[in-house]
Amino acid sequence: MAWSLVIPVKGLAVAKSRLGGPVQSGLALAFVQDTVASALATCGVGRVIVVTDDEAVRAAVSALGAMVRPDVRPGGLNEAVRSGGSYALGIAGPHGVAALPSDLPALRPGQLQAALIAATRHHRSFVPDASGTGTTLLTAREGVLDPRYGAGSAAEHAQAGAVPLDGDWPGLRRDVDTIEDLLAAHALGLGSATDIVLATTSLLCRSTQ
Repeated sequence: MAWSLVIPVKGLAVAKSRLGGPVQSGLALAFVQDTVASALATCGVGRVIVVTDDEAVRAAVSALGAMVRPDVRPGGLNEAVRSGGSYALGIAGPHGVAALPSDLPALRPGQLQAALIAATRHHRSFVPDASGTGTTLLTAREGVLDPRYGAGSAAEHAQAGAVPLDGDWPGLRRDVDTIEDLLAAHALGLGSATDIVLATTSLLCRSTQ
């Protein structure tokens, strides 16, 4: 099965506010680049569709080989995922469609591939984040995603009929919102774009003092 992956990205000016400081937008863009690069390198992924209105994101992910769609509908993250999923179905008809957040800088293609293989056994499924309360991968084998992102999204997706997937996928589970999350992702091994940004800052050094 060749999957389409939908990655919604909000504007960099408001992204990752909890990381703070002047590196905020640079880190957010680096997270997107590393997430998209890993998704594109994953066996079984036919296309990556980034839904965004941010021009810097558009340029960066287009250079990597991702498709870009405008985030034109009201409704936030869930509507952006629906929009990207509908676009994928319009291109290729019924097929596997999945959604990823844009802040997985420790994502490894092998982990994503393994999770997608596990997802083929279920009509709809999801991977909980490291805390167990959020969602980092949402899949639909026939392509119709029913996203329930927001507080407690893991429980919301399970209640809506998606099957939780369990595997040794630490990079897939580790989204980054806080300095503590970034430290945990750093311990797993970050992608090159995030590494480059962090090399120009003392953010991690300050956080461990």
